[in-house]
Amino acid sequence: MSHILVVTFEDETQGMSVLSTLKSLKHQDLLKLDDAAVIVKDAEGKVEVKNMTESGVKAGAVTGGALGLLIGSFLFPVAGIVMGAVGGALVGKSLHTGVDKDFINEVRNSLQPGNSAILFIVSHENVGVLIAALEPYKGKIYQTSFDSEEEEQLRQALK
Repeated sequence: MSHILVVTFEDETQGMSVLSTLKSLKHQDLLKLDDAAVIVKDAEGKVEVKNMTESGVKAGAVTGGALGLLIGSFLFPVAGIVMGAVGGALVGKSLHTGVDKDFINEVRNSLQPGNSAILFIVSHENVGVLIAALEPYKGKIYQTSFDSEEEEQLRQALK
């Protein structure tokens, strides 16, 4: 089961720092990170949204590329790979996994200039790792789907 967590920060840098930490844990196979987006609103109010590529798109592109190579190896190998990767990415994108774009806009509109936020989806069984990962940061939970006990532990970690 996956959960969403949205954390806001009173500076422009912590959102990206948290994302780096989460990606590192994911690469070490300590955290299952399904998707993430960082929103930064600079001092002038200009907003930048940085999305992790959705896992479904990546998986679709890789699978499609492999199938395209297999099928296209008889005809046109390079064209088969390209067509398979593009088709696979489109299929992965159509699965609509990840952080909802409307919700990203809602969070973006709630940020004050000079603030940042991170929205991410993680697996429920990694909550202990997540709590430890968030302890170095100072943020405020904007929204979460964790149960109340876990939410309180996350709030304490972000103090």
